[in-house]
Amino acid sequence: MSKPSILIIEPFYGGSHKQLIDTLIECLNVTDYEIFSLPAKKWHWRARTGALYFSQVIPQNHEYKVLFSSSVLNLAELLGCRPDLNVCKKIIYFHENQLVYPVREVKERDCQYGLNQIMTCLAADNIIFNSNFNRTSFLDNIQPFLNIQPDLKLKHLREKIEKKCEVIYFPIKFHAFPNKRLIVGGDVQMNSLTTENANDCLHLIWPHRWEHDKNPKLLVEVLLELNKRQVDFKVTICGETYHTSPEAFEGLQDKLGSKLINYGFLSRDKYVKTLLDGDVVISTAGHEFYGVAMLEATYCGCMPIAPNKLVYPELYPKENLYNTSNQLIKMLYNWCRNPALFRKQREKFFEYFTFDRYSAQHLVPKYLEKMRF
Repeated sequence: MSKPSILIIEPFYGGSHKQLIDTLIECLNVTDYEIFSLPAKKWHWRARTGALYFSQVIPQNHEYKVLFSSSVLNLAELLGCRPDLNVCKKIIYFHENQLVYPVREVKERDCQYGLNQIMTCLAADNIIFNSNFNRTSFLDNIQPFLNIQPDLKLKHLREKIEKKCEVIYFPIKFHAFPNKRLIVGGDVQMNSLTTENANDCLHLIWPHRWEHDKNPKLLVEVLLELNKRQVDFKVTICGETYHTSPEAFEGLQDKLGSKLINYGFLSRDKYVKTLLDGDVVISTAGHEFYGVAMLEATYCGCMPIAPNKLVYPELYPKENLYNTSNQLIKMLYNWCRNPALFRKQREKFFEYFTFDRYSAQHLVPKYLEKMRF
């Protein structure tokens, strides 16, 4: 019996990292691949020591021809410990890049993570980014990042890396979601976009990780201002929570009262039902390279509203983007004040917004083609 030819490594097997791997292997024969992974926790330690760990657990006697991993792995370190893996076609996938990760204070930046990703790119054969923004922001910041070093000048690394790079969007399994609020109840199916009361108050959804780079502080500022202006709305704040809740969320339940209808991580079934009930999906992110949750919510019928920066201008029309917190407040205020008008605008949005370019059915074959040897 032949041994697996595809080696899949994921040092942070959770969230979108797990979602990508699980989506890809659905289209592979179980005998074609072998996965080595670590749970999605302690990200910093996964990035620091993952290569050493995998060098010890990946079998020495193998027939791997392709190595696929996210950029959390320090590929150069792994190959240094396991030179036998150099025979593989080495593919690295960037969900994010550490060269532009926002830090609260400059002194907090640990340059090692960015350097790891640069070394990984030099060791890789193919480098895939999940968006043009991710690719461009990484390449444009290689030299400025290296210039932090005080006494050595490292040159021409961008040129070596850029020729290996391409963009393949993250494949989302839209077919696993009800199609734009298609509600199935017994033998009855109806599209709630056409049957809901046009004047029902709007349901706002914020479905992001509860961490500082998603800017929960701005969300709270906006929600409290809407509440102060006495417009009717209801809101869901969900997404993965790590360690402690953001300081900005303290006391929010008391301040919003019954308007805050979901607060905290939701089960998959509850999450999907909530998206189907939602009207607007909001991003306040200061750090976003794709935004799977935003696209999932949009597919389920929510109108997206996001910052006019990062990856978002690549995904959404300018009418759905804001430049300042005041613009975000104004857009939401006007929509909440006139739900019927908002719903007409949403109908127009869905007349021309297409999802094919982000769908797993369209994108997975492109990934599988890369894994051919």
